[in-house]
Amino acid sequence: MTVYTQYMDVHSGLVISRSDGRPMYLQIMEQIKQRVAVGDWPRGEEIPSIRQLAVELNISVITIKRAYLELEREGVIVTQQGKGSTVAMDPSLGARLYGQDLARHLDQAARLGALLGFSPVELAARLRQACDRLEREPLSKEKEEEP
Repeated sequence: MTVYTQYMDVHSGLVISRSDGRPMYLQIMEQIKQRVAVGDWPRGEEIPSIRQLAVELNISVITIKRAYLELEREGVIVTQQGKGSTVAMDPSLGARLYGQDLARHLDQAARLGALLGFSPVELAARLRQACDRLEREPLSKEKEEEP
């Protein structure tokens, strides 16, 4: 039996799963990027301090620090000694993060297609079909919010 354990913070809203196979710092990075991309954490907004987040999520300061250093290296956040970290002011940040997410998903689709024996042409046709379906049934907030 697999036990799924997660910790959620009421302030940051970040969730860390101890049963997720990915390192915790990657889980933190992914969630912060998602919050920034969708605008939950707008440009210039202060994000939780390393110590605060470590206490809230009950994980090592070193883990949070690694996530923040990587996010800073990627240009997602800016850290000033003694002042904390904020979301970078880059106006194209959200679009860039969505683009990176799309590239990651396309890589996964290509790997899965290869495992299934699809040729690049067959995989491209499947993607075209998905795009055609989306044109016929566009995403809407109302559909997404339905239970």
